[in-house]
Amino acid sequence: MTQKELLKKLLPGFIPLFVFIAADEIWGTKVGLVVAIAVGLAEMIWIGIKEKRFDRFILFDTLLLVILGGVSILLENDIFFKLKPGLIELILVGVLGVSAFSPVNIIGLMGQHYLKGTTFSDFQLSQMRRSLRSLFFIFLVHTALVFYSAFFMSKEAWVFISGVLFYLIFAGYFLWELLSIKIKQRRFAKEEWVPLVDESGNVTGQAPRSQVHNGSKLLHPVVHLHVIDNQKNILLQKRPMSKQIQPGKWDTAVGGHISAGETLEKALEKEASEEIGLKNFQARLVKVYKWESEVEAELVYLFVTNNFQHLKKADEEVEEIRFWSCREIEDAAESGIFTPNFVHEFSMLKTLKISC
Repeated sequence: MTQKELLKKLLPGFIPLFVFIAADEIWGTKVGLVVAIAVGLAEMIWIGIKEKRFDRFILFDTLLLVILGGVSILLENDIFFKLKPGLIELILVGVLGVSAFSPVNIIGLMGQHYLKGTTFSDFQLSQMRRSLRSLFFIFLVHTALVFYSAFFMSKEAWVFISGVLFYLIFAGYFLWELLSIKIKQRRFAKEEWVPLVDESGNVTGQAPRSQVHNGSKLLHPVVHLHVIDNQKNILLQKRPMSKQIQPGKWDTAVGGHISAGETLEKALEKEASEEIGLKNFQARLVKVYKWESEVEAELVYLFVTNNFQHLKKADEEVEEIRFWSCREIEDAAESGIFTPNFVHEFSMLKTLKISC
């Protein structure tokens, strides 16, 4: 469910308030209160019949309307009633704050509750939290304006700020979101998209390649291939200085992302051909593990092959390739010339007795 759809689910709870604002202007506070309560009850009945669920948010809004409205009438002071929309919105701000800045995403949980069977990928949750942070600060400022207008501004100004301005903010925000989505779609259309997975390898969504390398830690699958000759020497590639990650260091012979919709086998064949010119080879999967760096999180599918004929380095992807003996690697392990990921995998290969 999108952020827009989730917030649309919350809007019915505010309808009794906006009905009162309009009715109060036409018939006065008492009649406006009765009309608003009637609308709230009608909403709950309609949703109960149509969607077969009980909307607690509408009930809460209607009850708060009754309590604050009753106090306002008894005391013949409408300041209590003027504070009501601010109190309601303060609750919304609290929900947005918890969802945006804590591990408990209430809005996401509500979406899963309203749409049974709906799940959100890590990328969707990341985008949702970004939107929720924006909404939190926007409505925090608007709530402050509602309280200020209740005490220090005219009734007409309060009506505009607590009612019309609320809708205008929603409309403006979603127009901005739609525009941002259009811009991102155009920018991402030319990018490679990669699948997003859980730690068991199940696909949960997809994201542009740039978004998984920006520190978001969105887990995505990659393939690694170790080429080992008959003497158990290991082929390594030297990364060019132009690489964003670990430039100039020696690394696993083959490593690359799996594109959205691509199989492990196809990705492995493509990367091996592009990086070291290896074709028509047989490889076996020996390990699947999660690797996390400062900028990304990967689910690594580690393959090994003993085919090493017709090797050649790619012009752009690889600066140099050569076989290293286990002794050479062990002697240089602390020098910093290898990527941390390769050092980790070299230890794996020794534990599995595939090399050395």
